[in-house]
Amino acid sequence: MYKIGMIGDRESTLCFLPLGFSVLEAETAEQAAKSLWQLAKSEEYAVIFITEDLALQIPEEIDRYKDMPLPAVTVIPGRKGGRGYGLAQLRKAVERAVGTDILK
Repeated sequence: MYKIGMIGDRESTLCFLPLGFSVLEAETAEQAAKSLWQLAKSEEYAVIFITEDLALQIPEEIDRYKDMPLPAVTVIPGRKGGRGYGLAQLRKAVERAVGTDILK
């Protein structure tokens, strides 16, 4: 069975522990990139969530996985809220999959 991973700062990730997610704390871009690589490399994760603040710092790392079936790397707002980056990424993925932006 595949696992779900979560990468972010401590405050943003704590609520995912009771849900059974594998949580990796990261405060810097370097830590986030390393954590993403570790989870993806293991081939045990179907979904990896990453907070928007960190995702904005490592877009190239995230883009490596956008055309792969697994893991699905999904950007979510952190404790500071979102800036729209995660929704923009989701829009692109949906448009690529169905041919039009159905999230308007």
